[in-house]
Amino acid sequence: MQYEYAAEFADRISEKTDGKITVEPYEYGGLGSESDQVELLQNGGVEMAVMSPGFTGNMVAEGQVFALHFLFPDDLQTTQDILTNSEALNTDLSARYEEFGITPLSYWTEGAMQWTSSDVKIDEPSDFENFKMRTQTSPLILESYEAYGAEPTPMSWSELYTALDRGTVQGQENPIFFIGDASFHEVQEYMTLSNHNNYVAMTTVNTDWFNGLSEEVQGIVNETVDEMQDWVFEEQNKQNEEFLETIKNDDNNPTEVVELTEEQRQAFKDEAMPVRDFYREEVSTVDGEILDKLEEEIQAATE
Repeated sequence: MQYEYAAEFADRISEKTDGKITVEPYEYGGLGSESDQVELLQNGGVEMAVMSPGFTGNMVAEGQVFALHFLFPDDLQTTQDILTNSEALNTDLSARYEEFGITPLSYWTEGAMQWTSSDVKIDEPSDFENFKMRTQTSPLILESYEAYGAEPTPMSWSELYTALDRGTVQGQENPIFFIGDASFHEVQEYMTLSNHNNYVAMTTVNTDWFNGLSEEVQGIVNETVDEMQDWVFEEQNKQNEEFLETIKNDDNNPTEVVELTEEQRQAFKDEAMPVRDFYREEVSTVDGEILDKLEEEIQAATE
């Protein structure tokens, strides 16, 4: 998804400027790991990046808000609208990133997160007891899975297929398209459609570089970023639907697809809610103000 986004963004910039400005997308690994990407953006090694907040949690504490389970609405379009228009995110949270030389230009969803697992079919919180769960490096993600009784294990996704295959970890979370594209279903017995979270991505720029652009070029970049919100929403929807069918119909690598009922999802939500207090008291540097404002925006958007 992120590469397709970057490629489409590059095409649009080239078209708008008659080829005078070029954007060169790099696939994952071309510039190092997720953490390397953050460092490169900070020091100007790259000017732009699509990144996941889960790999910036040790730098921007407030960015860990995206790790909270069952925070955003179940309806993906409503979630995308919130990500696009939220003042808590696009003003308050973005200011926190700018303290580290990174300016988020937009936030967008790559789709709802699902669980995959081996050995244990996950359909109630107790299934996570002593379960080795791969996570990103965000401390709040670790806390979220410890709340279920799991044993979270931070790991780059480049190592994940092998780790799942060997049983180093028993499960992971990602949107469906990513599970299918990375072939994780080949080495997992179950995929639980939990919709417990959204995989949020950020379109970001190096702050000094962007501020040094002319107003005209800044305008072209911002205009294109705004246009991409609708495009990427449709693209993630298409890819997630297509890969769900791919996984369901892969007879060579059968994966049982588990669809949680609302009652089953509520049981996980009940376990996850106290993590919001942990965020406010142990993670946030502004006493949870960004989360509080975001929750108000979410409530207004869903009423």
